[in-house]
Amino acid sequence: MEIIFSLEEIKQVAKKIILEKPHKVILFHGNMGVGKTTLIKALAKELGVNDATSSPTFSIVNEYQANDKLLVYHFDMYRLKSEIEALDMGIEDYLYSGNWCFIEWAEKIPNLIPDDFTTINLFQTADGKRSLKMA
Repeated sequence: MEIIFSLEEIKQVAKKIILEKPHKVILFHGNMGVGKTTLIKALAKELGVNDATSSPTFSIVNEYQANDKLLVYHFDMYRLKSEIEALDMGIEDYLYSGNWCFIEWAEKIPNLIPDDFTTINLFQTADGKRSLKMA
């Protein structure tokens, strides 16, 4: 799936992503400031999260309750220095829980990602919109 959108359309984009039935583990790739966290917030809302969401830059992971009794885990691996740190925090328990796992900077933990995952690549276009490619 490929979509070009403005940030004002992010709610509709989140809905389209969920309707595509992606794997529960979704890896988000894109440059700093491209809107990965903003898209994850919209996805969490689409899944029924009512709590305020924020980037887990310092906590590494934030947990939210979704409508379907599942949890939404939002990871930001940017600050990790090694995969050992992720293992020490119990990353495998999260990734194999059957809950939603949205992971920013997953390239920091390449050997820990489950076999079944979806990738979302975000790019900023010349006119300030976003280009999303999901596979």
